[in-house]
Amino acid sequence: MITAHTDVVGSLLRPVALRKARDEWKTGRLSHAQFKCIEDGAVDEAVSLQEAAGLDIVTDGEMRRLSFQSQMIEAVDGFGTWDIDAFLWGHWHGHGAVGERRRDRPLNLGVVSTLVRKRHLVAEEFVYLRGRTNRIAKVTLPSPSLFVNFWSPERSKSAYASLEHFLADVAAILRDEVAELVRLGATYIQIDAPHYALLLAAETRAFYELQGWTLDQWLSRGIELDNAVMAGFADVTFAIHLCRGNQEGRWLVEGDYEPIARPIFQRIGATRLLLEYDDDRSGSFAPLRHVPDDKIVVLGLISTKRPQMEAPEDLIRRIMQANRFVPLERLALSPQCGFASSIVGNGLSIDDERRKLERVCEIARRIWT
Repeated sequence: MITAHTDVVGSLLRPVALRKARDEWKTGRLSHAQFKCIEDGAVDEAVSLQEAAGLDIVTDGEMRRLSFQSQMIEAVDGFGTWDIDAFLWGHWHGHGAVGERRRDRPLNLGVVSTLVRKRHLVAEEFVYLRGRTNRIAKVTLPSPSLFVNFWSPERSKSAYASLEHFLADVAAILRDEVAELVRLGATYIQIDAPHYALLLAAETRAFYELQGWTLDQWLSRGIELDNAVMAGFADVTFAIHLCRGNQEGRWLVEGDYEPIARPIFQRIGATRLLLEYDDDRSGSFAPLRHVPDDKIVVLGLISTKRPQMEAPEDLIRRIMQANRFVPLERLALSPQCGFASSIVGNGLSIDDERRKLERVCEIARRIWT
């Protein structure tokens, strides 16, 4: 099991040049080969930034992705018509000038045929990253239950008899991806699972319950699906990240982890729990009392939603508060989420991002060395 005391959730801000190149490639003004070179360069910059900050664990910044979950849709036929709005809908909350934003769920979403994988989802990402760093190379995958977003009772019944059959196919594709990553040498894989936190609030939970499963069913079946993806790979450390929504400095849900903590913390197969604790909307550390002795808690205390820097004394104080429930040697520190869960990104500069990652490493040195 990887025991590093610093971590990073996954995505980093996309450079302006990469976003421009993606637009030019989509409109035919840039060849695929030219775009891939620019994409590679963005990954190189992301790796260098993380290494210079001092992180033990690095990702490719998800530079090749439209959204943290888009690789599934791009690599697999059957999901029907979609665009970036498939990943951005919901009632988003934000402080101050960021404000509220509500995006309706696109009406045309819905899996329309049996899923068929065209290519591996993230093997390219890992292989390129592996060749660019001597640090622990982490790759992220979306949780199967996230793809309930693509279930439509009207459109999807011709492809799958039930939501359960559909999600079972999604889980099988993701498990096959894990097997390929392991074959290629991956030792650290993260499952991104914001659907669990979305069960905390009535407004976001309502969407899940409308699909026919109760809160308890979403917890139990979600955990079963995640464990099916992770089970049997003894040489791999798995992490699970519980996200509360992360777009343009906004979030979807707030509330204490307590209602979902015991089943997830105790039954999930992942051994690293990446939890958002960047402000009061995440509640207290008391739910950490449910974490079993074989798991590490990665405290997401540093916000990726705002450029303001967290004071070292405040971070140390909060880590010591968490230490009341989990021994210090089983705690670690990270940003609360990615800096750009989609290509849109949060309202920070790349320099802000760098300083935030440096702060993670600074505090880790002060506490664990």
